[in-house]
Amino acid sequence: MKITAIFKRIPGIIFVLTLTGAVQAALAQDEADDGTIEQIVVVGRITNVDVTAEDMERYQVNDLEDIFRHIPSVSVGGSLGIAQKIYVRGLEDTLLNVTVDGAPQTGTLFHHIGRVKIEPELLKTVSVQPGAGEATSGFGAIGGAVRFRTKDANDLLADDRNFGGLLKASTFSNDGEKVSASAYARLTDDWGLLASYVYVDRANVDDGDDNEILGTGAEQELGFVKLSGAIGDTQYLSLSYEFRDEEGEFGQRPNWPALAGDTLFLGTGERETFVLNYSLDVNDALNLEVSAYSTQSDFVQNRFDRWGRYGADIDTWGFDIRNTTRIGNHTLTYGVEHRSDEVVSKYLDDESVWAYWTWDPSIGRFEEEGEATAVYIQDHYQVTDDLLLSLGMRYDDYSFEQKTYDESTGDDAWSGNIGIEYSVTPGLTFSAGYAQAMRGKEIGDAFTLEKRPGRLRLDPELDSEEVENFEVGMTYQDSSWFASAVYFDMEIENVIFDQLGRGPFPQDGSYFENIGDFDADGYELQVGYQGERVRVNLSFSDTSSKLNGNPVEGYEQNGLGNARGDTLNLNADYEFSDRLQIGWSTMAVFGMDDIEVLHRGVEIGWIDELQTIDKSGYAVHDVYMRWQPLRRANIQLYLAVQNLFDKAYRDHSSVGDYTLIPGWDIVAGLKEPGRDIRLTLSAQY
Repeated sequence: MKITAIFKRIPGIIFVLTLTGAVQAALAQDEADDGTIEQIVVVGRITNVDVTAEDMERYQVNDLEDIFRHIPSVSVGGSLGIAQKIYVRGLEDTLLNVTVDGAPQTGTLFHHIGRVKIEPELLKTVSVQPGAGEATSGFGAIGGAVRFRTKDANDLLADDRNFGGLLKASTFSNDGEKVSASAYARLTDDWGLLASYVYVDRANVDDGDDNEILGTGAEQELGFVKLSGAIGDTQYLSLSYEFRDEEGEFGQRPNWPALAGDTLFLGTGERETFVLNYSLDVNDALNLEVSAYSTQSDFVQNRFDRWGRYGADIDTWGFDIRNTTRIGNHTLTYGVEHRSDEVVSKYLDDESVWAYWTWDPSIGRFEEEGEATAVYIQDHYQVTDDLLLSLGMRYDDYSFEQKTYDESTGDDAWSGNIGIEYSVTPGLTFSAGYAQAMRGKEIGDAFTLEKRPGRLRLDPELDSEEVENFEVGMTYQDSSWFASAVYFDMEIENVIFDQLGRGPFPQDGSYFENIGDFDADGYELQVGYQGERVRVNLSFSDTSSKLNGNPVEGYEQNGLGNARGDTLNLNADYEFSDRLQIGWSTMAVFGMDDIEVLHRGVEIGWIDELQTIDKSGYAVHDVYMRWQPLRRANIQLYLAVQNLFDKAYRDHSSVGDYTLIPGWDIVAGLKEPGRDIRLTLSAQY
């Protein structure tokens, strides 16, 4: 990757509009309040989006799809919680840097389930950075970053109270219940403690045609504890622990629909995460931030009709140490980070149960390890009051070892970024940014670690993935109105992928190789108004996501990406008083017709010619109401209706419908739930 390319790729000025102001400033202030260092972001900022706790509360957010439901550049496929996958501009979350309080969510337990699991009840903010950004973005952020940030005691405690509690009970017409309890206390003037428990019981949901979607029921439990506070005037420390458990009877492939008469299999997933965040703010030279984390996640599926219980475990630990130094008009952020991953899969029952099904009965446990280390520096130079220049460099070093079969690979590279932000007038700002990023081979899907003896899992000539991302924009904002539009162009070279047919030996275990280039380009538009009581926001996203010139599809490119039609979002809120608020949201996704599929199938002779599928367009409407019945009592009543008109549809970010193609009649993604009336009673002390 040539650094000189940074300075050759900035074209002439393109006048577009983009929102960056109030939401970002509010988030920066929140970060300053809890002891972390405020970060200026230029490269990649022009399309950043933040979802707040208030946003999630209004619509009674219950899973990943609900969190991102109103963001055009982000989509979530799969109506079943354990199967949901996040996509940003067509790229699956496996190519994003996804963190919870700084702890990365890495690896894939099973390619038919999602890898990101979070309880919205605990979240303070969710930040989305589409596309590669600055050097501080973290490992593997070639498609962008998603950052979940949890609440602490101070977020829930009133200024005049030292302890409190929050109880919530929810019922969903389609179909389940949810209860949560949180207790929080100010232990001293500087320290607070938060403890939460959440329980969700969901039965199988119905789609918009009142058909039961089998294998979508599940029980979820979550426990969370967070201790945080100041140490003197210059230091801040937070320690958190999160445990999440999900159990249900799912189809063999949870993200595909189970048909009547199909066998369901017990599946359980767990995740434990420990996070330490520390900051030291002494002077302009020393503003230190340290994050350390450890995450263990596992998934077990009981294929009682074949090999019995099969389990997958991923262990991740790491740290990020960075310092910010201010010298004149320069703000320098520099640091080092490291991450270590281990994935293990194994047959869990007696050998007599599974020996017939394995390629080598002497091996029933499979292991891979990966490590990544990086150093980085990012400079924000305030050239004048109106002009901000950003320059950054990052060095990544990846190593990977397939322990069971003694294969390994590794790569390292420098990547850079440059960005400018120029205030034309107090309300009008021009922005442009270009960023590079790289990613080496990381640990693979745990359920596909096994291979036939003597076969390769890694192409000996495997190269790392390299991305170039360009964005340009201009933002206008005054006291009431804002408008935005942005153009972006992203290309990932040397995509690392395990194709259908498994490389030179069809129908073998996984074979990872470079399969070509991924391109995503398009534009995003936004216009909005915020008055004293009313807020209206209209946004539109047009993204073309292609692999080697063909639209990506969530079946053939499972683990890489999924194409989505143009998306329009309209959100409107009206506040009758500080005790009563209502809102309406519409998401319209335009159809995609005659998508050519099975390119790989034709290539390896599974089928004679290309086939086509359609992704039908759809419009989904949601409404909500928040009501505080009594002025002095802190009791809230929330009513939300998801899919108000009971639309039957399959989200474009789910696997497409291949059922009309002979030989592929079992391939289809889950349909989305029909109308869901959600009622929540909240009582806080």
